[in-house]
Amino acid sequence: MTIRILITDDEALLRMAFSTVLEAQPDMAPVGEAADGAQAIRLARELRPDVVLMDVRMPGTDGIEATRQIIRISPRSRVLILTTFDLDEYAFAGLNAGASGFLLKNTRPEELLTAIRSVAAGDAVVSPRITRRLLESLRPHIPDGGSADHDERLSRLSAREREVLIQVAGGLSNAEIAATLYLAEATVKSHLGRVLQKLELRDRIHAVIFAYESRLIHPA
Repeated sequence: MTIRILITDDEALLRMAFSTVLEAQPDMAPVGEAADGAQAIRLARELRPDVVLMDVRMPGTDGIEATRQIIRISPRSRVLILTTFDLDEYAFAGLNAGASGFLLKNTRPEELLTAIRSVAAGDAVVSPRITRRLLESLRPHIPDGGSADHDERLSRLSAREREVLIQVAGGLSNAEIAATLYLAEATVKSHLGRVLQKLELRDRIHAVIFAYESRLIHPA
């Protein structure tokens, strides 16, 4: 399957650089370029891309608002935010708006390509540093102790699905979860897919947030 990608950045040279890298991949195809958030929203509505590479700071409609609107009008599109600004406010706002990934623009090309493939497959891509800070920011707002069952969605999960969610919230990859629970990696992936569906969550990073907010995982 070819991953159809919309490139959004207010710098023409960066758009050209991204397009050159993507066109060299047999499984990727740039289908459009946008110089601002408003144009990205319009093109997302017309093109329904699989992945949107999204800059944050742009004139007019910024990348966060554009992400929010794109997710609303094209729910199957995945947004991967790329920015030069390693700031919590952008990472958290982008994830809350529905983005499935957050990377810095100085990411190596091979890491960007891996991230695009992961996001297109329904996974989330956030640098470990951002993930740690995200969880640290949540902890002061999470009550310590008490029952995890105050969110009724948890009752939809089987015991094994809960185990998988706990491991995901601990930051383990599918391969690491498989080794920990003595399962095949494909089985872990299937369990995680059902967890996301039953909990009505978009991707892995939102599953981590849910696990902490529902107190399935307690602050350290």
